[in-house]
Amino acid sequence: MSKGSPPFVGLTGGIGAGKSEALKALERLGAATLSTDALVHELLESGEIRDLLVERFGERVAPDGRIDRNAVASVVFEDPDERKWLEGVLWPRVGARVNDWREGIANRDPSPPAAVVEVPLLFESGMEAVFDHTIAVVTEEDVRRERAAASGHTGVDSRAAAQLSQDEKADRADFVVRNDGDLPDLQEELSAVLENIRL
Repeated sequence: MSKGSPPFVGLTGGIGAGKSEALKALERLGAATLSTDALVHELLESGEIRDLLVERFGERVAPDGRIDRNAVASVVFEDPDERKWLEGVLWPRVGARVNDWREGIANRDPSPPAAVVEVPLLFESGMEAVFDHTIAVVTEEDVRRERAAASGHTGVDSRAAAQLSQDEKADRADFVVRNDGDLPDLQEELSAVLENIRL
């Protein structure tokens, strides 16, 4: 962490654990926040990425000229080689955007208490090394599955199989936040984590 820069924090968790809600809570607590999922959405809207995906997977992934994320997911989460190819396309571009964002945060005055990036595959991608601290959001398995289904995630089992388990994420993270209660409980836990990070 360079002098004057806020702590750089990676936030992760399984599908349906509540990463997005945690990111919003951290923003309310004053942290600068960024979602790599949002960056991936932006990239998938770009003509460059659309053309690469159509060339690789065919018109089925962009039936109306725009990328159908569920169609892409159904391909890549069933085939590890295709998933690896897609990660090779997306991750370097996401990494470059995260770096640009972080450089902008370093110049903010006043400095936020932390610069937090939500990375669903934080440990799977080996990205944890670039962060000063890592946070894993975990919840009960049945709650997690209900939330994932309610939010419209398709192929939850195959997506989950591509990720570390909640326990593995928790074991590797510097901080573990349980998201079994309501949003105020989650925000209170995250507030305590921010205080620890700033010590």
